[in-house]
Amino acid sequence: MIYFTRKVTFSMGLAFLFTLMNVVFAQDRIQISGRVLDANDQKPLSGVTITQKGSNNAVSSNGDGRFQISAAMGSTLQFTFVGYDSKEVPANNTMVVQLNSSTNVLEDVIVIGYGSVKRKDVTTAISSVSTKDLEKRPVTNFGQAIQGKAAGVAVIQPSGQPGAAPQIQIRGITSFNSNTTPLYVVDGVPVEDIKFLSPNDIADIQILKDASSGAIYGSRGSNGVILVTTKSGKAGEAKITLGTQWTANVVNNTVQVLNTSQYKDLQDEIGLVNLPEGLLDQTDWFKETYKTGIQQNHQISISDGNEKIRYYLGGGYLNEKGTLQGSFFRRYNFRVNIDNQVRKWLKVNANINYSDNNDNGITSGLGSNRGGVVTSVITTPTYAPVWDLANPDRFYNNFYGISNITSPLENLARTKNNNNRENRIVATGSALVSFMPNLTWKTSFSFDRRSGIMTTFLDPWTTAWGRNQFGEASDMRNTNTVLTWDNILTYSKSYGKHNLEAMGGSSWTDSKYARSEIFGSNYANGIIETLNAANKISWDRTGSTASNWGIMSYFARAMYNYDGKYLVTANMRADGSSKLSPEHRWGYFPSVSAAWRISSEDFMKDIAWINDFKIRGGWGQTGNQYGLGDYAYLQLSGIQRQQWFVEGKENSLPNINKPTILRAKDLTWETTSTTSIGFDITMLSNRLTVSADYYNKDTKDLLMNASLPAGQQANTIQRNGGRLNNHGFEFAVNSKNLTGNLTWNTDFNISFNRNKLQQLDLQQVYYDVKTNDYVNDFVVKNEPGRSLAGFYGYLSDGVNPETGELMYRDLNDDGKISSSDRTYIGNPLPKFVYGMTNSFSYKNFDLSIFIQGTYGNDIFNASRMETEGMYDGRNQTTVVLDRWRVPGQITHVPKAGFDMKNSTYFVEDGSYLRMKNVSLGYSIAPEKLKRIGINKIQPYLSVSNLFTLTKYSGMDPEVNQYSGGSDARIQGIDWGTYPQNRSFVLGLNIEF
Repeated sequence: MIYFTRKVTFSMGLAFLFTLMNVVFAQDRIQISGRVLDANDQKPLSGVTITQKGSNNAVSSNGDGRFQISAAMGSTLQFTFVGYDSKEVPANNTMVVQLNSSTNVLEDVIVIGYGSVKRKDVTTAISSVSTKDLEKRPVTNFGQAIQGKAAGVAVIQPSGQPGAAPQIQIRGITSFNSNTTPLYVVDGVPVEDIKFLSPNDIADIQILKDASSGAIYGSRGSNGVILVTTKSGKAGEAKITLGTQWTANVVNNTVQVLNTSQYKDLQDEIGLVNLPEGLLDQTDWFKETYKTGIQQNHQISISDGNEKIRYYLGGGYLNEKGTLQGSFFRRYNFRVNIDNQVRKWLKVNANINYSDNNDNGITSGLGSNRGGVVTSVITTPTYAPVWDLANPDRFYNNFYGISNITSPLENLARTKNNNNRENRIVATGSALVSFMPNLTWKTSFSFDRRSGIMTTFLDPWTTAWGRNQFGEASDMRNTNTVLTWDNILTYSKSYGKHNLEAMGGSSWTDSKYARSEIFGSNYANGIIETLNAANKISWDRTGSTASNWGIMSYFARAMYNYDGKYLVTANMRADGSSKLSPEHRWGYFPSVSAAWRISSEDFMKDIAWINDFKIRGGWGQTGNQYGLGDYAYLQLSGIQRQQWFVEGKENSLPNINKPTILRAKDLTWETTSTTSIGFDITMLSNRLTVSADYYNKDTKDLLMNASLPAGQQANTIQRNGGRLNNHGFEFAVNSKNLTGNLTWNTDFNISFNRNKLQQLDLQQVYYDVKTNDYVNDFVVKNEPGRSLAGFYGYLSDGVNPETGELMYRDLNDDGKISSSDRTYIGNPLPKFVYGMTNSFSYKNFDLSIFIQGTYGNDIFNASRMETEGMYDGRNQTTVVLDRWRVPGQITHVPKAGFDMKNSTYFVEDGSYLRMKNVSLGYSIAPEKLKRIGINKIQPYLSVSNLFTLTKYSGMDPEVNQYSGGSDARIQGIDWGTYPQNRSFVLGLNIEF
């Protein structure tokens, strides 16, 4: 009873304290009504942020420029709006405030790791990517949104397949066995995959390119960090937005193939098949396989708020049907973002994103039947008829004695009933506590749950493999849950010209993964497409697995600024990972950067044409654990079930095989040290901004999967062993060429990077990738002293006029051609990448033209080995019409049945310049729309991949068939890759 009384007394006291605080905070306040106008044309400004200075009390102006706010008597209101000069005005009951337009973006606040800073005070290499044109482009993934938009960031969309993931590299390849994927941080939540996020929900993108900015993310920042902020509601701005897009996709390029008569002539020369007379052309396989792909994208959002609570609700539907029949990608997405200023000292936030992604895998390129659908469009003879479902005995294997023919429609049938689906929810709750104006504490907890289901079904008659298995099906399911808890304490204070901000915090991450799979075969018929109808369940391909890992992190940052002239930032992060042994679990990642604003010095005052000039430099270290397994430092062994159905083994225990990976107690972090120096200069009344950076990245302790000699306990060991270097230069220009009624802005960037593998410890040479069974030789070689991913093979000196054979160079002068004559024959890494956007506006029209490209990279066109190899019964392209036929003939195409090897004959220049996007929009006059309660109606037309200038003979030069793998050391190989599309878009944006 005494305890109960004390509890009541304490609760009453706490309630009284909160009441007293509310009374204190509420006294001496005034209600303010006002309007914000453009100082030039007196038009109302919507979305202006009005903040009571020194507090979190803020609202936004509505569509008519009006606002209401309750503020302390005698306080000052700050008015901020992108594109306008900020203004401070003493609070009054009724206010009309005019803002002057400005081209100075230096006052913009940008997001950095665990905080924010004014752009003018940045000391590191950070690129901002504008999102204003995303709503007018057929952008389905994040990579498309940033491609060609930021210096130092190379983005390849290596496949035109619906839902295909982009390949993103920030300042080169910094790992060997790992991938190049940067760390994404979405609203403060670190994620390794951003496929769940609709680009239409993105409000802001900041790319941390150097270690002095990315070191705050420690062991996860070696590939760069991309910070994404999603859209949120604004106070006083009730808004409903609708966006709809309809897109028609067509294949950019086609390939001409031999007709039946030409094909028969070729087969007579090869001598493997004796075709009968009278065969006629029956099928245009290109027309049968490729169709116009239709994509629809619809998005809606509702947002509103006041000085206490703000919310944003958004949802969308994307449905893309690919140009290859049957390929598709669908995404449903929903987002809610709520901010609530519960008290003056307490602000809470809830951010929830749900997505449902659905697609099917198409058998193109890697892992498919000799290049899959794309090459079989070419290699299937035109006399072969379309496979007839009513006549299941008409198969293509051994058709007229020709083996290895698989039609594209048969290849498509392999994945017709496949289905890959992932549901994902990313939810974050946070609380910001202001102990005093200068001291805040933010705690946030995030939940990232991914649930995937991949099902396949292959009927018992369509393909040779299906007939062999009497039909086959599988069901694989996985669940991955990542929990993150962050706590951050921030203190900021100004002492005259001295400005200091200190931040310290911790981050706890826990991940759990589980997977189960089941395979079945032997279907009585293919009518019932379920595993329940399989008469045979695989005893060795059915099972489950699970794993988990965790990271504990501590980090701190200090930023000092003296009078805006001298700026210093220092970071430190400590990460401890469960993937490493206790002796080497912790990694420490420091960084420091500084900047000198020369333009603020007295000796620069008379140079009026320079508005801002800053030199900056920094050094830092980041880590990598992408290449580590969840139990990387432990010895791993295989397990094999017993054949319980064999007599005598019914109750036998499973066999524990010998170790598959040896224990690596000394395994530690892969660490990248980066030194960079650069400058930013703004000139000519803020109309021209130039940024330039030089960097040097040195990666040591490379995470390697090294092969062990025969006779060892295991085949491989995971360990640290090697060094890799990237260095380069990047350059960005932003100019406002014309202002007034006609405006013209240009954004241009170009990046140069050089890559070199400096050292390997245990295994000195790594060979990768066999693309053709006939050649059966590796085409990629990696060793110290060269850049990664180099192509390896023979130097070809053209066709011998007397024999028709390709002439391979005898490099060792031993009088014969052997494996000793192989050398490096190409480099897939470009000398530079670039992008340029020109934006025009006149009255209510706006036009955007975006070009992008690469220079100096090679492509190994493995598709030509299938389509120009002339070694079996496959059809070929019309290139082989120029083949050698008689002694003395001068030609660049060898004879039928030539000695085909991996050589420079298949290496091509992959440089290209692409008109990536052209968009034309029209905004109906807002003054007319407001009469009916509509703020904006904007129809637009857009064309993507309008044309491409390139010497590459394949269907598309923007290619890397192996980009989906985990190895960054394989680049620039084209092997039946799903081609890019040319997209025609009709869209409409409405806001009311």
